[in-house]
Amino acid sequence: MLTLDQIYQAAYILKDTARKTDMIFAPEFAEGREIYLKTENLQLTGSFKLRGAYYKISQLTPEQRAAGIIACSAGNHAQGVALAATRMGIKSTICMPDGAPISKVEATRHLGAEVVLVKGTYDDAHDKAVELQKESGATFIHPFDDDYVIAGQGTIGLEILDQLKDTDAVLCPIGGGGLISGVAYAIKSLNPNIKIYGVQAANAPSMYESLKKKEIVTVRSVATFADGIAVKTPGETTFDLVSRYVDDVVTVTEDQIAAAILRLLERQKLITEGAGAVSVAAAMFSDLPLEGKKTVCILSGGNIDVNILSRVITRGLITSGRNTLLQIALEDKPGQLEGVSRIIAECGGNVIAVHHERSDPNTPISSCILRVGMETASFEQIRKIREKLTEEGFHILSD
Repeated sequence: MLTLDQIYQAAYILKDTARKTDMIFAPEFAEGREIYLKTENLQLTGSFKLRGAYYKISQLTPEQRAAGIIACSAGNHAQGVALAATRMGIKSTICMPDGAPISKVEATRHLGAEVVLVKGTYDDAHDKAVELQKESGATFIHPFDDDYVIAGQGTIGLEILDQLKDTDAVLCPIGGGGLISGVAYAIKSLNPNIKIYGVQAANAPSMYESLKKKEIVTVRSVATFADGIAVKTPGETTFDLVSRYVDDVVTVTEDQIAAAILRLLERQKLITEGAGAVSVAAAMFSDLPLEGKKTVCILSGGNIDVNILSRVITRGLITSGRNTLLQIALEDKPGQLEGVSRIIAECGGNVIAVHHERSDPNTPISSCILRVGMETASFEQIRKIREKLTEEGFHILSD
């Protein structure tokens, strides 16, 4: 059974390994909400997962250490296990889904683990790890449904209370539930008045659906770029702890997550992965009662694949009204493009792409379609550009 003493013991064991990550005040980060950022994305290995993995492995017997360890992970738990095992001289094997970001796979290998790529999702990697564990007799290090792992993650809760003693609310990402279970248990045990809110990707809502139905639910599929929380089935222990200690769980969309990553990058110069940004997405877009409250958003990880970062930024720009595409039906005659460009410039927009289409079968032969990509400051500026174009006789096609 998880105890507060166990979490304090984990904090002591981790003091020379895990960083006490900074708590950063982010004024005006979300309108009307006083936001603080708990920067676990700056943790050693780039994720909070080091805490639980290291504490769990530190508690193994000499016989268990000699037999080696096996784990499954989408990437962050893998790196925590690999680092801990290598430092303690233990052989580690990590099963990872074949769709895991290459950067996470290579980082895990670099830290000394043997990586087994498994076709499918995290849950498929879990099944393969269990199979290998039975064959080898190694100890399985579960990424979330384990009291020692949860206790290690709970050390974040102790740090939050130490760094911001008048905390009102904490927003925490949820995949399988290990992080929020530890944080909620630690904080509620010491100050039950603090609200704990969980956040899941809308395309991977296993804990959200389980709480609604008051039983563990396996969702049919998970399709989110927030791979660190793409879990089909929450754990039994974590479901019980979340049911008892978490005040509410909300979901955020892929576009909202992308907008949060962009906001963190621009305003705080912090890089987060999708899973790491869902708490900020909830602070920005959800209807949780956070107005006037000191709210801590846990940035659980920063291991985003650079190959998708540019796409995420582009999506975030669109979601935030910073980038848009207009389709305009024009008479195919001289001066039309100049007129459109002039209006956009007068309204403060910046044209970054132009495509002139004459072959659309749905337009008259004497007409064409102009597609204009623009950099803008806000949705309000986009609205003004559209209105001005319409006033001057240009026909904007629906998106």
